[in-house]
Amino acid sequence: MATSTPPPFVPGPDAAVYVISVAAELTGLHPQTLRTYERLGLITPGRTGGGGRRYSHRDIERLREIADLTSAGIGIEGVRRIMDLQNQVLALRSRNEELQGELDATREALRQALAPRRAEAAANKLPVLRSPDPTAAVVVWRRGR
Repeated sequence: MATSTPPPFVPGPDAAVYVISVAAELTGLHPQTLRTYERLGLITPGRTGGGGRRYSHRDIERLREIADLTSAGIGIEGVRRIMDLQNQVLALRSRNEELQGELDATREALRQALAPRRAEAAANKLPVLRSPDPTAAVVVWRRGR
């Protein structure tokens, strides 16, 4: 009987697993720079019970983005503003998708609610008769049901 080994644990993007030295190496930044970015509020790493910093994959990506922006000549306040605007765009996109879903559901419910009325109106609709002579009289009558 062969025993299978469990698959390796893969942490999610928000799991705070990297110590500061690993985060610094992964981002190419000095550990003191990471502490500065934290102090400025650009990044908020998780903490261990003893107070040690732990960075997630998402934190690493954010730090790389900060490094790219600062190396392009953008100051820290500019970086903060850019990141705030990016967060607003993400929130607005999410809200827009939510509202679009609600609108689609409302339209479908309205379509279903009006379907019986439309069918009834179509059944009661009389054909339109047009005479080539505009002075001619047209008599319209309905058969009994």
